[in-house]
Amino acid sequence: MDSNIQKGAEEGNGWQRQMQEKLRETENIVTRWLPEETGHQRLIFQAMNYSVLAGGKRLRPMLMKEVYRLFGGQGEEIEPFMAAIEMIHTSSLVHDDLPAMDADEYRRGKKTTWVVYGEDMAILAGDALMIYAFEVASKAFGLAVHPMRVGKAVEILAARTGIYGMIGGQTVDVELTGHPMTEEQLDFVYRLKTGALLEASMLIGAVLAGACEEEQRRVSQMALAIGMAFQIQDDILDVTGDEKVTGKPVGSDEKNSKTTYVTLKGLEGAKALVEEYSRQAIGILDGFPAENPFLRQLILSLINRKS
Repeated sequence: MDSNIQKGAEEGNGWQRQMQEKLRETENIVTRWLPEETGHQRLIFQAMNYSVLAGGKRLRPMLMKEVYRLFGGQGEEIEPFMAAIEMIHTSSLVHDDLPAMDADEYRRGKKTTWVVYGEDMAILAGDALMIYAFEVASKAFGLAVHPMRVGKAVEILAARTGIYGMIGGQTVDVELTGHPMTEEQLDFVYRLKTGALLEASMLIGAVLAGACEEEQRRVSQMALAIGMAFQIQDDILDVTGDEKVTGKPVGSDEKNSKTTYVTLKGLEGAKALVEEYSRQAIGILDGFPAENPFLRQLILSLINRKS
């Protein structure tokens, strides 16, 4: 075997092993903060836990932890926030899948929460995950050396989740479904609906680790670029993906009459935008004094993913 090919294969295998280790670490942290399935209301706990444990990349908590490490963070106060961001992300997916929204019956190859537990319990499970996330995040006050940083992190989590963040973006997305969107409107939806939680994840990691205000600003810029690349890649996969790999129906955007960057720019134009946002994100990351090679590779792998 050619030595360069062998070296590349070894590096690829090393990355995969490291990725699996990080994923197990993240999964254990998220699972540890889930509610125990006991008591008269255990059905809601079961629906919540089913939703969170149905699979996923754990992208947001993993990015949070790696940015925290990038800026020298070493404490345990990051862990409640890792669980909280995944609960919030999951709550949005539970509601997205409902018949009143996207009416999806499968996600990640498994039946969606409303199919398993009914629409009523899925609504409650989504609400419960959103609220419980902040209860969990508040536990970081008891773990932190710098409680002021925790306070700012809670504020970031709330702001990027609510009407000026994810929910605001989702509102415009739902309102304009079935109607053509301008590029400005689509950009707004993507920056809030997808980008806001990614920004929250990475910014919370930076804040809890003690990054200065300028570093926090650059982390926000990096996160928003990653969010745009990630969502546009999602548009591309909705057209070109393999349902067995993606775990969700291909062509759902067209079925739901949604405007995407593929419909606005064409497939090649959308791919070019992914490349541009990728360059922006990696350029910002490479500009920080410290290095985190795993974070760099993680960002590249997520942007160029096939599922």
